[in-house]
Amino acid sequence: SRPRQLLSRPRRGSAPFSPARLSLLPPPSCFPSVVKDTATLDGRRRLTLYDGPGPASVSGLAAGSGRDCVLLQEDFLAHRGRPHVYLQRIQLNNPTERVAALQTVGPTAGPAPKAFTSTLEKVGDHQFLLYSGRSPPTPTGLVHLVVVAAKKLVNRLQVAPKTQLDETVLWVVHVSGPINPQVLKSKAAKELKALQDLARKEMLELLDMPAAELLQDHQLLWAQLFSPGVEMKKITDTHTPSGLTVNLTLYYMLSCSPAPLLSPSLSHRERDQMESTLNYEDHCFSGHATMHAENLWPGRLSSVQQILQLSDLWRLTLQKRGCKGLVKVGAPGILQGMVLSFGGLQFTENHLQFQADPDVLHNSYALHGIRYKNDHINLAVLADAEGKPYLHVSVESRGQPVKIYACKAGCLDEPVELTSAPTGHTFSVMVTQPITPLLYISTDLTHLQDLRHTLHLKAILAHDEHMAQQDPGLPFLFWFSVASLITLFHLFLFKLIYNEYCGPGAKPLFRSKEDPSV
Repeated sequence: SRPRQLLSRPRRGSAPFSPARLSLLPPPSCFPSVVKDTATLDGRRRLTLYDGPGPASVSGLAAGSGRDCVLLQEDFLAHRGRPHVYLQRIQLNNPTERVAALQTVGPTAGPAPKAFTSTLEKVGDHQFLLYSGRSPPTPTGLVHLVVVAAKKLVNRLQVAPKTQLDETVLWVVHVSGPINPQVLKSKAAKELKALQDLARKEMLELLDMPAAELLQDHQLLWAQLFSPGVEMKKITDTHTPSGLTVNLTLYYMLSCSPAPLLSPSLSHRERDQMESTLNYEDHCFSGHATMHAENLWPGRLSSVQQILQLSDLWRLTLQKRGCKGLVKVGAPGILQGMVLSFGGLQFTENHLQFQADPDVLHNSYALHGIRYKNDHINLAVLADAEGKPYLHVSVESRGQPVKIYACKAGCLDEPVELTSAPTGHTFSVMVTQPITPLLYISTDLTHLQDLRHTLHLKAILAHDEHMAQQDPGLPFLFWFSVASLITLFHLFLFKLIYNEYCGPGAKPLFRSKEDPSV
């Protein structure tokens, strides 16, 4: 079996290719292929190589009883901080009493496909294979030059009894921009040499690093990138996405987006510019919350095309809602915009406001890691023992302390200074007429104090009072039906009385004296 892999858009400058296939030949009937599922951190990708060098595969022979089988585990991942680096981690555990002999098939120094040339590079104690070629023409007729550097594997491996073999195959992939075939001959040699130099330099750098360090760095970067997020605590309706749906959607979008801010080759100047853009208080996210937008938080995605369409839809939505700067930063900015949009948070020139619809606060959720100045803000919508919603706000200081203040809807009460105390701060939900944001957060105390004079409100109600006014009681159809039944019952009763005393054959109400029965 193959590992579960995330399908995503190939990044510019990294050629798509297929991960190694691993099998044992001939396979015993008990042979399992077990794959470790690390999708929450690994950012795996399944890509297709343009007629290029074949991926590594391992074949061999394992012997054992029905209970002692050679265990195969593989992980294939695209490194989160190095956009041209792919790793294939292979683990073979031989619990049997016999030696398991394995034969490797690529990347070895065998013949390369027709569209590619292959050379064995030797630098000091390091050896790796360098494949160079071009992709098939795209539908528009353009081609891409492709260079793949791959760690060389020995042709035959042996796994001793009761031992485990750990092997990590490194791939460095560089792809040129689209080239017109008419100018390919004049540009190919120079462009190909530049790509080869880049791939060669990066591969030599990687070969000097332990594979475990690369894997650990990859996981730490994913954990760092995923520090902001959405946590679903309680869902009371069918239109709200589940926690699994929300996190899968966030993961898909991050995997489809470059993260240059995480690259080790980024200069200090470029890093400062990106950090400044990420911390810029733009007007993101303007508009209503996306929590109930089922096309943005789909419950099921079954193809690469659907994932790419969802990525394009999210980018378009964020760009049109004041988040262009965040989208330019890449994955960290897109995640920030998605978290803001989920609950209806919006930055303005002087404050951050929470403008969720007060009629849909029956769901409990938390928004983590919202960047504001040098700090991170956590905002949660929770419910007390009586089911009344309230807001919980906490601050995580990430640099020089900055005073941050908050006030609830209307800002009639004196703003409260937010601290990094573990208990955080709670705010009751108040609803204004007309509707205004439920919470304001700012570093400018005077701004919040002046804000109350600029809202021009008719009334401020507690949330339960607002919901009581919004609830018209039982529907009109119910009362109409009750009134109709009462009316019909009385008409039927009147008819019975009339037929009894006034209808044909009815006895007179009073009998005369001439009646013989008197």
